[in-house]
Amino acid sequence: MSLSGIFPIERWNFTTQSILNVLSEHDYARLCSNQSDHLYQKGDVIFREGTVPSGIFIVKSGKVKKYKSDRNGKEQIIYVANEGELIGYHAVLSEERYPDSAAALEKSQLSFIPKEDFVDVLQRSPQFTQRLLKALSHEFTVFVNGISVFAQRTAQERLAIALIVLREKFKDVNFNGAEPALNISRADLANMAGIAEDNVIRLLKDFKTEGILETDGRKILIRDIRLLIKKSNYR
Repeated sequence: MSLSGIFPIERWNFTTQSILNVLSEHDYARLCSNQSDHLYQKGDVIFREGTVPSGIFIVKSGKVKKYKSDRNGKEQIIYVANEGELIGYHAVLSEERYPDSAAALEKSQLSFIPKEDFVDVLQRSPQFTQRLLKALSHEFTVFVNGISVFAQRTAQERLAIALIVLREKFKDVNFNGAEPALNISRADLANMAGIAEDNVIRLLKDFKTEGILETDGRKILIRDIRLLIKKSNYR
């Protein structure tokens, strides 16, 4: 079921999947001329906050979480990248260290592209630059809305919004009309919603009792998206 007309998913979700589509065949070949592919298992770190970037990454398969860690090591997941998306480009563009960390949310394959190649193609393609700026602008809007969620929403509303966003992320890859199974640990879900893991477990049980979702191990299947949207109390 599409969320069009019933939930403004664009307020809490963004994607960089279409950015590379504007590149000509020649520019895309230049971008990928020195790329190297790497396989990551669930939990493997791709880059760490505070390190110096040497390039960008394209998610070829799987999903990657971007997160911030506090002094006690507790994570706050700020974004989940899907197949076809770019990560790590913010630090390259700003010529600063990585502002966050990235790790595989599940078994994933990524292509690494040296920053020199990325910057070269960026300078050669005005369309690529324009699309990237548009993505960054929308990303900022999403982050502002995310801050308001943590400041003003209840735990139930935060979890509902996190589940709706994840539904879109898992739907993107192999959506054939059936509801996608959200394969995510309760710890990662808690870190995405910004609530305690015990609260996630309790709220999922409540949602299950109300017929909103079903669980199978760590997998979550949304059964009533309209009721889940009602729980999000979006305005």
